Amino acid sequence: MEPIKFDPLLKETIWGGNKIVKFKHLDSAVENVGESWEISGVEGNESIIANGPLKGQNLTQAVEQLKDKLVGTDNYKRFGNEFPLLIKFIDARQDLSIQVHPNDAQAQKRGMKNGKTEMWYIMNSEADAKLRCGLKTAITPEQYKAMVENDTICDALAEYPVKAGDCFFIPAGRIHSIGHGCFLAEIQQTSDATYRIYDFKRKDKNGNYRELHTEQAAECIDYHVEQSYQTDYVPAKNQGVSLVKCPFFNTAVYDLSEPMLLDYSELDSFVILIGIAGSATFTDNEGNVTTLREGESMLIPATTNTLQVTGTLKFLETYV
Repeated sequence: MEPIKFDPLLKETIWGGNKIVKFKHLDSAVENVGESWEISGVEGNESIIANGPLKGQNLTQAVEQLKDKLVGTDNYKRFGNEFPLLIKFIDARQDLSIQVHPNDAQAQKRGMKNGKTEMWYIMNSEADAKLRCGLKTAITPEQYKAMVENDTICDALAEYPVKAGDCFFIPAGRIHSIGHGCFLAEIQQTSDATYRIYDFKRKDKNGNYRELHTEQAAECIDYHVEQSYQTDYVPAKNQGVSLVKCPFFNTAVYDLSEPMLLDYSELDSFVILIGIAGSATFTDNEGNVTTLREGESMLIPATTNTLQVTGTLKFLETYV
């Protein structure tokens, strides 16, 4: 099986910007694109395959047909026909709401399939781009509710100016918010389990405030305060640098300017590659040749043993 590419699902939002269409080299007149769902098995938002013999099918149909050959033996036993990861590009022209996600047990208690753990990799953002991640001040659930009510909840959150290459891991329970000017890649569990904590008293196009989930969020928040919530790593050329290892995904970043062989012969999982800058040619052990450039993502089937990479490309690699 050759690497699989998908048609992006562009999401127009009130807070979206103008970076995604250009970054992805698309001929599109859509404005205010806040998100591009790159690879998605979310029900009702399944990615459509853009190449190869499965062209025109969606990702869920591909998993149902190929099973462990696509996702890996253990992954198919664990997740069945649901593809376990959701990949996005996000462009925030305005601040997004402050949110928290439940863990699997908390989500299932409320009738959802699973919770959401995610990560952000910052790309070329605005000079004043910031985000919020984690608590900087110890508060109780009662204090949290009061701070939401009196519009001071931001005072308790850690805020970070960001630049390209910064990384943040957001396990379920960690309060977070993408700030204006941020342009990033997001890797997350396949889930729509989100509790909105605060939305800066903004109104929608109909003049209504968006719903807040104060009580549900209070039960999910991790109130532990850490010294830093930013992922600390040392960038390196022409080798994989680990960013995140957790039960839901493992992610590394590569910055290649020389040919390299990616060996997946001992890995029982699909692999997703996300282009950040540049372009390269990938040749698998079956002789299939695929090009990946910035703004593109592709799915490497679990049956692939090796990929020979030639070109100049910075990309993210993630698998379960």
